[in-house]
Amino acid sequence: MEHKPSLVGTDPEIVMVHGPKKRYVDKYHWHSPHVGIVASFTPRAIDVEDHYGVFRGVDQIEAFGQASNGSCSAYLETIKQNCTFEHLKKTLTPLFISIGEVHFRGYLLEGETFICMGHIKFYKYRQMVCEGRIYKVPKGLDLDEYFKNYTDEKLLSYELSEDFELIAELFEITGKAIKKEKHTI
Repeated sequence: MEHKPSLVGTDPEIVMVHGPKKRYVDKYHWHSPHVGIVASFTPRAIDVEDHYGVFRGVDQIEAFGQASNGSCSAYLETIKQNCTFEHLKKTLTPLFISIGEVHFRGYLLEGETFICMGHIKFYKYRQMVCEGRIYKVPKGLDLDEYFKNYTDEKLLSYELSEDFELIAELFEITGKAIKKEKHTI
């Protein structure tokens, strides 16, 4: 089975098991399979409902986990098992195992696009540990164009222009995909 060299150009709906109300990834803009990812999301009215128009911190953590741990591990697992994302959705369930430190530096409102920059620290036996940051994106910026020549080194140093606003720093976000026959939902 032939696999794409990265998740760029892949619809997150194909990759993620999370379904439309709780999927917090709109697009993959940069991906280096063993290093990390840059993905974006724009909160909708349903995402901020009953929260004063604010996209909650807990949802930011979920967005980061989906963009980094969930997406990156799903990609690597399809290669390891030589299978499709659809097969993974039928056989594995992604779960949070632990969350290290999270420091919020700002907030996000409905309609404010943000990026999750996730760096893979560890991956083994369907368990992945990621660290990274969430930034609010400057209005009108073409993220595909901005990240088209991005590099591993730029990701690891969080190299961005000054008009990106740091929203959160996340450490030791750990997720694991478990076999569906090991649990009942």
